[in-house]
Amino acid sequence: MRFTLLALALLLPLTVAAQDISKVNGNASVDAGAHAGNLQSVNGSVEVGSGAVVQDASTVNGSVNLGDHAQASTLRTVNGQISLARDSRVSGGVRSVNGDISLRPGADVAGSLSNVNGTISLDHAHVAAGIETTDGDITVGESSRVEGGILVNEVSSHSHSWNNRKPRIVIGPHAIVQGTLEFRREVELQVSNTAQIGPVKGATPVSFSGSAP
Repeated sequence: MRFTLLALALLLPLTVAAQDISKVNGNASVDAGAHAGNLQSVNGSVEVGSGAVVQDASTVNGSVNLGDHAQASTLRTVNGQISLARDSRVSGGVRSVNGDISLRPGADVAGSLSNVNGTISLDHAHVAAGIETTDGDITVGESSRVEGGILVNEVSSHSHSWNNRKPRIVIGPHAIVQGTLEFRREVELQVSNTAQIGPVKGATPVSFSGSAP
């Protein structure tokens, strides 16, 4: 009996740590250093505190923010921005349908980054499985690294919501993009003279010197 009670006492924190958190018309959050399962919200933001560990963090009509040194399996939102703070980690993919995605120094994504609209920016960060957008700007900032290339999709012929502005793609100083940079619509592609990139399809790179074009 004493052994059974001890075993239950040891398992209880793990059960609590893995619980899911779901909100409607409100924010879903995990405190700094805490552990949780899936975080979900509708009409609210998702906040993962510094050093916290969660599974899927997702929302509709809200932002997703991953704190310093925090970890998640995936990050997703519809109509909202996603931010990864310093030294945060995502073991899967990061996707926003309509919203910006930003990675601060040391942030690491083992999957892909993707959106339809909104800017995607990396600052001394790493993405292991490529970046994809349709109508967004992309900045692979200084000393950032991307494996899996970059893809800018063509605009659907059935869509009437796109503007005629060309997406702006910037590969910054000492940045590395491995894999093909493929552009299925017209873009502005500006590449630092100290950057390293793979093959380019559908655009002509324009070189620049200094910290920015």
